[in-house]
Amino acid sequence: MSKKVIKSIPHLGGAPTRRQVLAGAGIATAAAAVPLKYGLAASTLKVGILQPRSGPQGQIGLDCQRGADIAPQVLKQLGLPEVEYMIGDTETKVDVARARAEKMINDGAQLMIGCFDSGQTMAVAQVCESKNIPFVVNIAAVPKLTELGYKWVWRNFPTGPMIVRDAFVNQKALFAMTGATPKTVTLLHANDTFGSSLAGALFALAPRFKMPYKIVEKIPYDPYGRDFSAEVRKVKSSKAEAVWTVSRLLDAIAITKEMVRQRLDIMGIMSTGPGWYEDEYMKATGKYGNDVVNLVPWWDPNKPTSKIFAKEFSAKFPDKNINTNHTYTFEAVMVASDALKRAGSNNAKALQAAIQKTDIKNNVTTGPGIHFNEKGQNPDVVDSAIQNRDGRSLVILPKEAAVAKPIWPMRPFNKRG
Repeated sequence: MSKKVIKSIPHLGGAPTRRQVLAGAGIATAAAAVPLKYGLAASTLKVGILQPRSGPQGQIGLDCQRGADIAPQVLKQLGLPEVEYMIGDTETKVDVARARAEKMINDGAQLMIGCFDSGQTMAVAQVCESKNIPFVVNIAAVPKLTELGYKWVWRNFPTGPMIVRDAFVNQKALFAMTGATPKTVTLLHANDTFGSSLAGALFALAPRFKMPYKIVEKIPYDPYGRDFSAEVRKVKSSKAEAVWTVSRLLDAIAITKEMVRQRLDIMGIMSTGPGWYEDEYMKATGKYGNDVVNLVPWWDPNKPTSKIFAKEFSAKFPDKNINTNHTYTFEAVMVASDALKRAGSNNAKALQAAIQKTDIKNNVTTGPGIHFNEKGQNPDVVDSAIQNRDGRSLVILPKEAAVAKPIWPMRPFNKRG
């Protein structure tokens, strides 16, 4: 086996030391074991992983990296080749994402993976398309990403309308299982690209699904704000029986604490998007973070490859729960490695052709597998319903992926001992 080392990480404005990178990241374990190979063969693939590792979305970007950190161990067991990582930070800024993508490609990245945030991902997609560099999107839901005719962009993640579609399906299943159906719902959503996209899809698709409730209030908000008392007062005054949220991490924590402070009494909280299922959220909110139902892209713990992934992940990150950030980033690396094996080359055109013919069945996320249509979108992604339980995220729907029964309605905040 070849010796593994940590190389200088290409970075706009110079190559910082490993110590500087880890200090800037804030959590050493997020990037401490990036697998780079020494003595690279001509067919080795240099993959640029560009995520928001600092700024408001920094913790989520670091979480995505954990999925990449697990990839070498899992891919080896699946008979897929290891790839070399180049690491970049968008700083949660669209203009920085664009500049870092340019820099990483100029420094030798032959395939890009990113970027969690839809706005940042759109910027990197433009760069990769102009430079004929394959771009595998790990997380980003903005629909137009795969509607612009790009030939070098592929997404193994659902669009906003796909997420909303599955949310409606899982909501109906949840209500039927428990016999508790809200008649009114208030939508509380971040006004960023992701939140606004999902809100638009929700209102556009609701009539088609004939949901049993009426959306009585729509409350957009700045996800980077500090005080959400006004928004929660609006939720309370709407008298809705349930709240549907589209949030990020820090705002989800602040909103929950404000709901408790204002003694909001509702049937339940349904979340579509990050924030509410993350470890940091559950640690910060404690018992008040329990019972939230997250209607999100997730992983199927009952799949054979998921069991391999879970074993390796638990060994490396014993204090972390597996989530969307980990599994979809892992699968992005998996797509790259699978394409490299089939192409037998790191030539851009060869990789392009191989990725377009991707047909992976032994994946870890919910759904039948990974393949891409003519637009570069995986149409087979299926979302799950998961519920927070004492610091864990348990799948309750769909049935084939479920590991627990739902608690619905949620337990009132003032009765959590």
